[in-house]
Amino acid sequence: MQQLPKIGLLAVSMALICHTYSPLQPIQSSIGFAVLGYLLSDYLIPATAPYFIKIGLFGKDLSKKDKPVIPETIGIIPAVVYLFIMFSFIPFMFFKFLVVDTSGGGSRDTGVDLETADSNYFPHNKLSSYLSGILSLESMVLLGLLDDLFDIRWRHKFFLPAIAAIPLLIVYYVDFGVTHILIPTFIKNIFGFEAVSIDLGALYYGYMAAVAIFCPNSINILAGINGLEVGQSVVLAVLLLLNDFCYLIPASLRSTPAYETHLMSTCILVPFLGVSLSLLKFNWYPAKVFVGDTFCYFSGMVFAFVGISGHFSKTLLLFFLPQIFNFVYSIPQLFGLVECPRHRLPRFNEEDNMMYPSHAVFKKRLPKLIEKGMLILEALGLLEVVKEEMKTDNKTEIIIKECSNFTLINLVLVWFGPMREDRLCFVILLLQFSIGLISLVARHTIAALLFGYDNLSIFNLSILSSN
Repeated sequence: MQQLPKIGLLAVSMALICHTYSPLQPIQSSIGFAVLGYLLSDYLIPATAPYFIKIGLFGKDLSKKDKPVIPETIGIIPAVVYLFIMFSFIPFMFFKFLVVDTSGGGSRDTGVDLETADSNYFPHNKLSSYLSGILSLESMVLLGLLDDLFDIRWRHKFFLPAIAAIPLLIVYYVDFGVTHILIPTFIKNIFGFEAVSIDLGALYYGYMAAVAIFCPNSINILAGINGLEVGQSVVLAVLLLLNDFCYLIPASLRSTPAYETHLMSTCILVPFLGVSLSLLKFNWYPAKVFVGDTFCYFSGMVFAFVGISGHFSKTLLLFFLPQIFNFVYSIPQLFGLVECPRHRLPRFNEEDNMMYPSHAVFKKRLPKLIEKGMLILEALGLLEVVKEEMKTDNKTEIIIKECSNFTLINLVLVWFGPMREDRLCFVILLLQFSIGLISLVARHTIAALLFGYDNLSIFNLSILSSN
């Protein structure tokens, strides 16, 4: 009886996938594959978890009283499931462009678009973009697995996502090749620019490579408590889908390139959301599995994939503002300006089962400039500092002995006080979602004010002014 709901979901997923003549294709099939991905991951994760422990892929959950041993690197399971699903999705993604009849002799003259019944060329550029993204994801999963197995040093693995993104960048160059950025209207007015954009050339590809590096690593840096890695990936996927729907819902955009790119983005993200929700079920507090670096790199590359292939990599970074803040905030420790312990996880107190900000303890006095900077951060509520006063030559100096570690997780604890681990994760995810919603609104309102134009016709100020 317990299996009946899953059997029902499987039947629903098969119905959604196989009903190929639906006007909602290919979104309908992507939902079916998302349900299928959820069910497969939901079965495989608990079934394979003991084997990960058996071969030594496990870790201790240090934020629990009994320090349970938990299988690690389980993120490889939903990642592989996702890849196989996306392989299977190809004919459904391009179903309306497939040749349904021929006149013989290998002729393709009767290939038709099932929606319009007009002759159409197969969109090889879309397929090449799709396959290049899948190839980048495969490369990223392999690199993430190697990191989990061999614990590659940060200085060696930091730039690996850029190598995995090469297929994406090559296809972008061949099929799209746009490397210019718009100049805000107020800057044009101040400096008297006549051009509406600046061509960055090769620098733009460097920027996209940086996006491919940042997305996987930023998720990997903002980690360490149950559910956070997968949770932020789920929230980011939902925010990107909301952005996609802004282009898919208006009927006026149906025949535009923006509609096609955001349709593909939706079809990539929906199955990802399915496998991620399954993993989140097992990784949420109290975690039964650890996801490992594999999932962090895999999920980050999924977002880089849709951002680069969908030509909205700048919009993508708006949803990564908490991760960007976490990276910038971590710079003093990441670059050795302040002592950085091996683990910067929040401190777990076994007596009350609560998480507290963890501290970096300084063995020697910090340079005065860094101390002044830390005192400013303390005054702004961005740091918790332990200090003492020392009198020398009739002067009183403040010496900083320790401070909270420079991570967003610890900062949330500084702001809101001690929390249980699941509540801490929920607050961070709520912060991520709230900032993402504000960014989404700003993208389609303030952007129109700055540039006089937005991809959504409802915010196109140039059209409004011309009327």
